[in-house]
Amino acid sequence: MTDPLIPPAQASGTEGPVLLAVAREAGAVRVTRRHRHARGQLLGAARGLLSVDAGGGRWVVPATHAVWIPPDVPHGLRSHGPFSGWSVYVAAPACADLHRQPCVLAVSGLLREAVARAVSWTGNDPDASRMRLAGVILDEIRSLPHAALGLPMPRDARLIRIARALSDRPDDGRRLREWAAWTGIAPRTLTRRFVAETGFTFTEWRQRVRLLKALEWLAAGRPVTAVALDSGYDNVSAFIAVFRQVFGFTPGRYDAAMR
Repeated sequence: MTDPLIPPAQASGTEGPVLLAVAREAGAVRVTRRHRHARGQLLGAARGLLSVDAGGGRWVVPATHAVWIPPDVPHGLRSHGPFSGWSVYVAAPACADLHRQPCVLAVSGLLREAVARAVSWTGNDPDASRMRLAGVILDEIRSLPHAALGLPMPRDARLIRIARALSDRPDDGRRLREWAAWTGIAPRTLTRRFVAETGFTFTEWRQRVRLLKALEWLAAGRPVTAVALDSGYDNVSAFIAVFRQVFGFTPGRYDAAMR
């Protein structure tokens, strides 16, 4: 486990300021095993890409976005490439009117600058100017738009087996009936349970896992054509069209959009 961004006692304690902010850069990949703490956490990348597991979902997050994790929700992360990121830890009482479930938020310029100022604080004296800035950050967490970068995981053991196989090999082209036979579940049951447990049809879920894997590969510098084919798309044009529809920019503009 990588060293925590703040001491565990601070993350789980009930004492201290309403808001703590920290930024960290490292020359290596950061991997944090699943854990939980009493403070809520907003975390994001200054550069590059993060994969975050929180609760029952998984998110792939570029530097234009951040993940909100409510208090006491189990979570972990992995950076794709050397870690450059930041976190804001919010005291549990101040989380009462914030999001109750993990979610991805589009980071505004105001939030980014406010967090940068909070990172520079020394000591724990909650003077009036710090309290005002903390209020701005909380308002931004409360009001920023959600982004569709998440992937809820199913709960049924048979569906989890399929989900993990597709996460490892998004180009696996087996049809729904073949997946059902592979796990010993009736096709209709598979279809019904995927919608009930994830909110996506099987086809939609597979498309989403392909796109999230594509984000990881693009962040690693792989060419768009290779990413499209390895993600299971028959041609590059189809991949680009779906990518732009979901994320709002083309794969070719990904590096610029991520900064």
